[in-house]
Amino acid sequence: MSSTAPPRPSTPSVTLRNSLLEFLLALMLLFGVTTIVRWVIGPSPISSAVTAPGLQLLIVGAAVGALLSGLVLSPAGQRSGGHVNPAITLSMWRFRVFPGASVVPYIAAQLAGSVLGVLVARRLWGPVTDSPPVNDAALRPGPGWSSLALFPAEAATLAVMVLTVGWFLSVPRLVPFVPALIGILVGLAIVLLGTVTGGCANPARQFGPALVSGQWNFLWVYLTAPMVGGFLAAALHSAFAGRRLVTHKLCGTHAATAHPTQG
Repeated sequence: MSSTAPPRPSTPSVTLRNSLLEFLLALMLLFGVTTIVRWVIGPSPISSAVTAPGLQLLIVGAAVGALLSGLVLSPAGQRSGGHVNPAITLSMWRFRVFPGASVVPYIAAQLAGSVLGVLVARRLWGPVTDSPPVNDAALRPGPGWSSLALFPAEAATLAVMVLTVGWFLSVPRLVPFVPALIGILVGLAIVLLGTVTGGCANPARQFGPALVSGQWNFLWVYLTAPMVGGFLAAALHSAFAGRRLVTHKLCGTHAATAHPTQG
């Protein structure tokens, strides 16, 4: 089994810089998500032309997946790692390729960016953003779901993503495909689970929409289940895969073994 020595701690200035970049990425993600939901599912020429909910969800999934891949590959994403997801940040720490002192600043920045992204979209697109069916892009499970049923489903969704991403990031020849993989996985979660569990798999994805819209039902599940699922998946990979991740950066352009800090 390869060495799993933890990375050297990042300097406070690097942590601050990269946390601010994660704030910006989360802002852009939630602004984009809210905008996509507003124009694809809310009243618009698109929703008038594409009336089938399944097709609308397919468009949303493809658009959000492409957006997320683009954010990962952006200059900000390449510097910070492009996590844009508290559960991914926690998982990267459990993989031992991300400094523990940066976990809380990253998560705080991602959640704050989520709120501001929704508020900017709400300001730009007006009252229609607050009203059904947009509801500030807040997620909810399908009828009949309880919190106890939703928790393992959301945890398992993120666990599958983390195991898949962890595998790609531990095989050097697969690392360059991680940005596309992230977009595909998130897009599939939206398309396949959007009307079932909500397909969240990202606490920051729901935090801003829930806070702005006031839809608190299931929020604790959407916040905690992906964290638990990602942590357990990273622990499982570390225990049995026998391969150390090349990097915590989802763009896959910097090797953690050569550059173990965040910078």
